[in-house]
Order: sequence, then C-alpha cells, then structure tokens
Amino acid sequence: MFMPTTSGRRRTSGYHSPLRASQAAQTRRLLIRAACRLFGERGWAGTTLAAVAAEAGTAVETVYSGFGSKAGLLVAAIDAAIAGDDGETPLAEQAQFASLGTGGRAERLSAAARIITQALVRAVPLMKALQEAAAGEETARARLERYETDRRATVAAGLGLILGRPAPESLVDSLWALAGPEVFTKLTGDRRWTVERYEGWLVDTAAAILGGAE
Repeated sequence: MFMPTTSGRRRTSGYHSPLRASQAAQTRRLLIRAACRLFGERGWAGTTLAAVAAEAGTAVETVYSGFGSKAGLLVAAIDAAIAGDDGETPLAEQAQFASLGTGGRAERLSAAARIITQALVRAVPLMKALQEAAAGEETARARLERYETDRRATVAAGLGLILGRPAPESLVDSLWALAGPEVFTKLTGDRRWTVERYEGWLVDTAAAILGGAE
C-alpha cells in the first residue's frame, strides 16, 4: 500500500518504470560507445568525462551515477569492446560463441578466428588507455591484471567447443599466445597486415597447431 508523504504525494520508491529503465539503458549504451571512441582515439589522459558526456548527449553527473568514475567508465568500455554487445552479454554466453561447437573443424576454426579478430579490433585501441590508467587507478589496474586471465579462460572454453572435449593445457597456452593482442598489433600495425589477412592467418596457424596435437 502507498503511504502519503508529508507533501501529500504518494511514495513511489520501489516502483519500476519500464520506460525509465529503457531510457537509462539507452543512455548507458550511448556513453559506452562514446567512451570506446574517445578513449581509443585520445587515450586515458586525453579523454575527459565532459567530452564523453557531450558526445552521448547527457550530463557529466549521469556518467558518475552510472559508472562511478572515469576508470569505471573505461573498464565498462573495455568489457563492451570485448563482448561486442555494449557489454550486456559476456562473449562466452553469446550465441556466436556457442556456435563454435557446431559444424566441421574448418567451419569451427573460421568462426573462432572471426570472433577473436573482431574482439581484438574493438579492444586493442582501448588497451593503451587501460595501461595508462592502471598506473594510478586501482580499478583500471585490477581490470588490466584480470584481462589475460579472462582471455585465457575464454580461449579454453572456445577450444573445448571446437574439439568437443577439454583441451590440454599446453594447447590452450599455444592458442592463447597466438591470439593475443601483442601478435595482432605486430602484424596489423608493424607489418601493416589487413584485418582480413590476420584472420585468415589465424585460421591456418590454429589449424596447423591443432592438427599437430591430434
């Protein structure tokens, strides 16, 4: 039952507005997209919360209420970049990830290479900002330290789907190293490979490693 307040209005705490929740979710998506672009282009020091809020068409206070801090916003942007779904659904829980367990070996490897490549394209530009932030922000430092652990766990899960059984640790380590951001950066940055060439190379190299392990 609603109880009258001293102003004569009904107390509405606990009332859930679907419209308000939808608007809040949309604002969060806009902020994350703006953060991904600005942190990726300007880095940690060059990106301000005011600039992110302006690009998203909202107030700085909204950024603080949604993410707590600049570091919190960057971490949310990293998570969204890896997931490719505004961070709403973890990569390992998405339908495209589950599809790694269907089709022939070549089809599974191609799907895995596509997922990895797309995640790297989105996340690598933000990694430098995360590394910069980690020097002075505990939230960013903790996320940076967790990044490789999470990535290896995802590789292990995906490899298990591809093989149809748990993969040996050494095989997981090999694919985890192969598909790392450092290799991606060296090939697409230093060697100026196209993303398509990198993805094809990843398929061929992973196939060779798996073939040699069977």
